[in-house]
Amino acid sequence: MESIKPLIVEIKNLSKSYRRGSQIIPVLEDINLDIPEGEFLALMGPSGSGKSTLLNLIAGIDKADSGIVKVGGVDIAALSETELAGWRAGNVGFIFQFYNLIPVLTAFENVELPLLLTGLSKKERHEHVEMALRVVNLSDRMEHYPAQLSGGQQQRVAIARAIVTDPTILVADEPTGDLDKVSAKEILELMDRLVRELGKTIIMVTHDARAAEKAHIIVHLEKGVLSFE
Repeated sequence: MESIKPLIVEIKNLSKSYRRGSQIIPVLEDINLDIPEGEFLALMGPSGSGKSTLLNLIAGIDKADSGIVKVGGVDIAALSETELAGWRAGNVGFIFQFYNLIPVLTAFENVELPLLLTGLSKKERHEHVEMALRVVNLSDRMEHYPAQLSGGQQQRVAIARAIVTDPTILVADEPTGDLDKVSAKEILELMDRLVRELGKTIIMVTHDARAAEKAHIIVHLEKGVLSFE
């Protein structure tokens, strides 16, 4: 009998709105969502549906108006801004649509960046970086600069940077949105392998149905309301 996975993300009665002048625009309304550990979840919906807002709330980048967001048992809505910054550094790996690599740093140096905030020695940092680049099959490109890499290779460097701290969750915002079809397929296969072989938990925002097919769970957001496939 298959064992029940523990929950890594627990969202209860979550609501979020933004103020535009004197007008209050509701974005998310009474959201409830549980994500088990080691799952690959795709969050889909049209532009303006609130999917990036929900991702930012899970990642501790934004704060909800009401409700609870727990990640790894920590109620992140209750943390101060300083506590949140420290929590994000140790618990969240970010994968962006446009890679967000620093052009003047090599692939190795880009991946090492999050580790500079830790207490690891230089030798330990180098071991972690080399391992992360090995996982994404870029050991032979570690001294290359972003401009010397293809879009797919740059995204793999970004994924290595996201996993190098061994975070609790990986959040990916349209990770294949700037890639050609072949590179997008390779990135999705890599993300799938991170889940299957390394037990990572990935929450991915996408509007691409083909990208969502790789996920284990597909959730749709429409006008701030969740529905499941």
